[in-house]
Amino acid sequence: MPKIDLADAPEQKGSGYPEEFAAPCASRIRRRLGDAGGLTDFGVNLMRLPPGGRSSQRHWHSREDEFVHVLKGELTLVEDGGETLLRAGDSVAFPKGTGDGHHMINRSDRTAVYLEVGSRNPDDVITCSDVDMMSANADGLFRRKDGTPYA
Repeated sequence: MPKIDLADAPEQKGSGYPEEFAAPCASRIRRRLGDAGGLTDFGVNLMRLPPGGRSSQRHWHSREDEFVHVLKGELTLVEDGGETLLRAGDSVAFPKGTGDGHHMINRSDRTAVYLEVGSRNPDDVITCSDVDMMSANADGLFRRKDGTPYA
């Protein structure tokens, strides 16, 4: 198996969200390891989340399973049903189509590191639970829930 060179997975800071939703996730750092390894059926991201940062807007996937494994530090998982503290060695799974939005917040004083894995379904639609935003994998554009695109 070919070893992935981290130089082939440059750091990407922030989220790419429309400006009004970007600030909570501005400090997150992603390395797309799956892309660097040539994977096409699923994505693997190495994520670093500094203190105070959020992984994403709270969201759920229509047709894409998602998995997270914490490597270092601790994160607070926020879902419809409440909050769960995650520490190094913990894993969480988010089955597609549940409608239960999730994200993680780093409320500690140290950077957390985790792996994020998703199935890359081309028909997936991401719906945000707390803000008026959605995005389809088909085009990657962020839209309001009524379908109106953000500028």
